[in-house]
Amino acid sequence: MGVNLSKGQGISLEKAGGGLTSVRMGLGWQAVQRKGLLSKMFGTREIDLDASAVLFSGQEAVDVVYFNKLVGDDGSVTHTGDNLTGGEGQGGDDESIIVDLSRVPQKVDQIVFTVNSFTGQTFAEVENAFCRLVDEAGGEELARYTLTGGGSSTAQIMAKVHRSPTGWTMTAIGAPAGGRTFKDLLPAVVPHL
Repeated sequence: MGVNLSKGQGISLEKAGGGLTSVRMGLGWQAVQRKGLLSKMFGTREIDLDASAVLFSGQEAVDVVYFNKLVGDDGSVTHTGDNLTGGEGQGGDDESIIVDLSRVPQKVDQIVFTVNSFTGQTFAEVENAFCRLVDEAGGEELARYTLTGGGSSTAQIMAKVHRSPTGWTMTAIGAPAGGRTFKDLLPAVVPHL
């Protein structure tokens, strides 16, 4: 089991005996279960959360991987596909983005992972939401950031993976934002670079 990250906390992604070569950022969520008469009348409302990875060179976004562009320009970042309803919650990942760290171009110094509610619901309507970083080679969960507190935002700047002098490091950001797509979030991402 990996480290449970708090907002702003970072961890090194270096491994004893050699660095990581490939990591997966997984996202899971469930819609809040309605209770009483509402649940009988309307059931559970589907929520489409979308995971995106924005690659930066300094302050400039140079590539993005998301539900409508599943592979980055150089092939180092891959989205496994769009999940329109969630449902895994604390179990497995509903959406995943795989990053081959050994293939990320040298000019890319940060990869920021965002989550947005494409259907426009706020995080008050989502439960058991998390993002986690997994060593793709061995399947070991390295770190997990739990989206807590609900709130009125429709998006989160979840975490970033960035180059350091000794290798790659992950930092949990957990900053609420507004927007239905990664493009809407770019101005909110810049202060975290």
